[in-house]
Amino acid sequence: MSHHPRFNVFGRIVEVQRQGAQWQSYLIGMDGKRAPAGWVVPDFIEADELAQYLADLFHESAMPHNGEVHRIS
Repeated sequence: MSHHPRFNVFGRIVEVQRQGAQWQSYLIGMDGKRAPAGWVVPDFIEADELAQYLADLFHESAMPHNGEVHRIS
Protein backbone atom coordinates (compact mmCIF):
# COMPACT_ATOMS: atom_id res chain seq x y z
CA MET A 1 0.00 0.00 0.00
CA SER A 2 1.31 3.42 -0.91
CA HIS A 3 2.18 5.90 1.83
CA HIS A 4 1.84 8.79 -0.61
CA PRO A 5 -1.30 10.89 -0.33
CA ARG A 6 -4.18 9.80 -2.51
CA PHE A 7 -7.22 11.86 -3.25
CA ASN A 8 -10.64 11.26 -4.72
CA VAL A 9 -10.84 14.13 -7.21
CA PHE A 10 -14.44 14.29 -8.38
CA GLY A 11 -14.52 10.52 -8.81
CA ARG A 12 -10.95 10.00 -10.09
CA ILE A 13 -8.23 8.63 -7.83
CA VAL A 14 -5.04 10.70 -7.86
CA GLU A 15 -1.75 10.12 -6.03
CA VAL A 16 0.63 12.99 -5.43
CA GLN A 17 4.13 12.48 -4.11
CA ARG A 18 7.07 14.72 -3.42
CA GLN A 19 10.26 13.80 -5.25
CA GLY A 20 12.95 16.16 -4.10
CA ALA A 21 11.58 19.67 -4.50
CA GLN A 22 8.93 18.68 -7.05
CA TRP A 23 5.49 17.09 -6.86
CA GLN A 24 4.75 14.13 -9.12
CA SER A 25 1.10 13.35 -9.91
CA TYR A 26 -0.37 10.01 -10.94
CA LEU A 27 -3.78 8.73 -11.92
CA ILE A 28 -4.66 5.43 -10.28
CA GLY A 29 -6.51 3.01 -12.56
CA MET A 30 -9.23 0.55 -11.61
CA ASP A 31 -6.51 -2.12 -11.51
CA GLY A 32 -4.49 -0.07 -8.99
CA LYS A 33 -1.76 0.79 -11.47
CA ARG A 34 -0.34 4.30 -11.60
CA ALA A 35 0.02 6.37 -14.77
CA PRO A 36 1.55 9.85 -15.02
CA ALA A 37 -1.27 12.36 -14.66
CA GLY A 38 0.02 14.81 -17.26
CA TRP A 39 -0.53 17.93 -15.15
CA VAL A 40 1.66 19.79 -12.71
CA VAL A 41 1.33 20.63 -9.04
CA PRO A 42 3.53 23.69 -8.44
CA ASP A 43 6.47 23.16 -6.10
CA PHE A 44 5.28 25.89 -3.71
CA ILE A 45 2.07 24.00 -2.83
CA GLU A 46 2.35 22.53 0.68
CA ALA A 47 1.14 19.00 1.48
CA ASP A 48 -1.81 20.33 3.49
CA GLU A 49 -2.86 22.46 0.49
CA LEU A 50 -3.02 19.59 -2.03
CA ALA A 51 -6.76 18.87 -1.71
CA GLN A 52 -7.68 22.53 -2.22
CA TYR A 53 -5.28 22.86 -5.16
CA LEU A 54 -6.76 19.77 -6.84
CA ALA A 55 -10.29 21.08 -6.24
CA ASP A 56 -9.36 24.41 -7.83
CA LEU A 57 -7.61 22.71 -10.76
CA PHE A 58 -10.48 20.34 -11.56
CA HIS A 59 -13.57 22.27 -10.43
CA GLU A 60 -14.83 22.37 -14.02
CA SER A 61 -14.91 18.54 -13.95
CA ALA A 62 -17.27 18.55 -10.98
CA MET A 63 -20.70 17.10 -11.51
CA PRO A 64 -23.46 16.80 -8.92
CA HIS A 65 -23.09 13.00 -8.89
CA ASN A 66 -19.32 12.71 -8.49
CA GLY A 67 -18.76 14.43 -5.16
CA GLU A 68 -15.84 16.58 -4.17
CA VAL A 69 -12.11 16.38 -3.51
CA HIS A 70 -10.99 14.59 -0.37
CA ARG A 71 -7.96 12.70 0.84
CA ILE A 72 -8.45 8.94 0.93
CA SER A 73 -5.11 7.82 2.36
